[in-house]
Amino acid sequence: MHIAVDAMGGDFAPREIVRGAVEAARSLPGLDKITLVGDEAAIRREYASCGAIPATLNIQHAMEAVGMEESPANAIRRKKDNSISRAVDLVKKGLADAMISAGNTGAVVVAATLKLRTLPGIDRPAIATVMPTPEKPFVLIDAGANTDCPARLLLQFAIMGQIYAQRILGCQNPRIGLMSVGTEESKGNEITKEAFHLLSEAKLNFSGNIEGHDLYKGNVDVAVCDGFVGNVILKTSESVVHATGHWIKQEFSRSPLRILGALLLTRALRDMKKRVDPDLAGGAPLLGVNGVCIISHGSSSARAIYHAIRVARDSVNARINELITQTIGSSS
Repeated sequence: MHIAVDAMGGDFAPREIVRGAVEAARSLPGLDKITLVGDEAAIRREYASCGAIPATLNIQHAMEAVGMEESPANAIRRKKDNSISRAVDLVKKGLADAMISAGNTGAVVVAATLKLRTLPGIDRPAIATVMPTPEKPFVLIDAGANTDCPARLLLQFAIMGQIYAQRILGCQNPRIGLMSVGTEESKGNEITKEAFHLLSEAKLNFSGNIEGHDLYKGNVDVAVCDGFVGNVILKTSESVVHATGHWIKQEFSRSPLRILGALLLTRALRDMKKRVDPDLAGGAPLLGVNGVCIISHGSSSARAIYHAIRVARDSVNARINELITQTIGSSS
């Protein structure tokens, strides 16, 4: 299996990207080749601190990079030799099985959609993010690719989320929930009301509307929404995790007795941190394009890139796109 990695995308590129890719090449099974796409001189400078470089790791030079604040469409159009586009090109040409980027999310969505096109029956791709609950994770889709969605897209997102939950999370019959402002069928805007009707008639295990406080109870395996709502949920959840961690440290350090209590709870606190650690998720697949594309957080560490490569490998092995095409075709 061959994975292409955008080495220039992310807040800590290329250092953390290169280190994560090197570690994946060393220890992740099932990988024949990892190609780092970006400024070759900058990538090789990072090699110096990584020790012996595995033979499965190579470089494809790209002269340009897309900044995090740039307009996605303009950047992809103007910067022909950018690292995101070149990584997507490897997938398009069949030279790589998947690509990964921690760079400009919009640019990844634009490049993948324009170059790979969408799967038959899919109008727009969607980002599927795996989120934790006390019992088991769930899929949030769309987490940011589409800010405005007609109801038919929400149905497509539900189908793609169902397949991802089945193949990656191991859910036999995923429960689908539609994000709204109330659980009753009559609640929500016109789009969610229409989507409720479409989901009710589809061959899905549709549980009905869900609200924000339902997400982390483990009541559903797939939460469906447009990218505007999904990205707000994602960013708010990340903020709450960071704030809670800060508050816990602050409270435990207020007195010697509390510090002792924290020491006694070290293992429990460490296990809780692992449960909500975004680095372990690695990245979120852009479902619906004709290829495997994994979008990582802009602040991804080497550890996060390592796990993003793992997610890409698992997505290829799970034949997600083939199953989406089959399911969409049989439901149309």
